[in-house]
Amino acid sequence: MFYNWTELLPNIKKAFADLGKSNPKMVKAYMALGEAAAENNVLDVKTRELIAIAVAITTRCDSCIGVHTDAAIKAGATREEIAATLATAISLNAGAAYIYSLRALEAHDTLKG
Repeated sequence: MFYNWTELLPNIKKAFADLGKSNPKMVKAYMALGEAAAENNVLDVKTRELIAIAVAITTRCDSCIGVHTDAAIKAGATREEIAATLATAISLNAGAAYIYSLRALEAHDTLKG
């Protein structure tokens, strides 16, 4: 097991609250981003949380993975839906690695002259 997720989530939430005490305007602005993203209700909560999991995977944010997986479960996401979300994230990251590999070759060719 990589993490004890049931212990990690409360620790994340506590750390988030602690930072909020030090910089309440920043946390308020951060929370407003999520509220603004949900404002038009075009996507349901489960879909937004599945997207958040995929983004968390691609940005390698362990805390985000825990928080958004928990929220997705609470919104009714199944293990199969989360697994499909992960497959999408994996395929996107592979595509990004491919494109950045092309950039590295381009840099080589350009710099070599």
